[in-house]
Amino acid sequence: MGTPDFAVPSLTALVEGGYEVVGVFCQPDRPKGRGHKLAACPVKEAAQRMGIPVFQPERIKREEGVSTLRALAPDLCVTAAFGQILSQEILDIPPLGTVNVHASLLPAHRGSAPINWSIILGDAVTGITTMFTDKGMDTGDMLLKAETPIGENETAGELSDRLSRMGAALLLDTLRALERGTLVRTPQNPQEATYEPKLSKELGCIDFAKDARTIDRLVRGTTPWPGAFTTLDGGVIKIASVRRVSDVPSGVPGEIVAADEKRGLVVSCGDGDLELTQIQMPGAKRMASRDYLRGHKMDTGICLGKA
Repeated sequence: MGTPDFAVPSLTALVEGGYEVVGVFCQPDRPKGRGHKLAACPVKEAAQRMGIPVFQPERIKREEGVSTLRALAPDLCVTAAFGQILSQEILDIPPLGTVNVHASLLPAHRGSAPINWSIILGDAVTGITTMFTDKGMDTGDMLLKAETPIGENETAGELSDRLSRMGAALLLDTLRALERGTLVRTPQNPQEATYEPKLSKELGCIDFAKDARTIDRLVRGTTPWPGAFTTLDGGVIKIASVRRVSDVPSGVPGEIVAADEKRGLVVSCGDGDLELTQIQMPGAKRMASRDYLRGHKMDTGICLGKA
């Protein structure tokens, strides 16, 4: 059970590891792109390439999903970024339980966006936890863990790619330990638990009154989605990367203090000046701000993010 790119390596590892995958459950096809045509998710595409039956109930806990899963009679279920809550009725079907591949070092960062929040909140280290799923939100007993440092300039998308491969390897280690009878269940300490909310587009709005490090983490943690942004004259400027250029602000927060191809697009923030190094102007492609400024004039002295 999985939906996005993050889950594909786990599915591939199961197949290549010799396990019989009797079915794949993923989210229904959703409209995508400017044409809003229905598009399959990455897990569905991968499963179809492998010849595995795919099931896409709107809600797996409803009768359609329950009856389909029961007919497949799995010994074990595996979830990785599935995107739906499993009912106790679903959890009771596989006799060996349901193993989840979660992209944080539980009990920290429960919820649907642990990779993004680990960057936004400034963690130095993150990782993968395999766990037995229960009815709670990432509250089940922990099984195995693998840690990795977060790169200084790593985006959520880049970190997700790394963690997806780590998760696939840890999943196989978990299943082999389960087969050997050596798998140890460790209950989570609820007092150490943190839970972060779902991502929203509004989360990416930059507050230039904050310090440069916080803004950088927000930009990296929301890349590629939902994306960091600010506004200018009612238009949205998407920000893909930033770079601190001074420790002393030369303007008020959000003020454009430089806008030319030599210095780039420089904006004051709470503790200095910040270059917006990669931007996407309304109706344009993403590019280096210095390249944009070679052909477009932008005034200094005005503030970004003002209504």
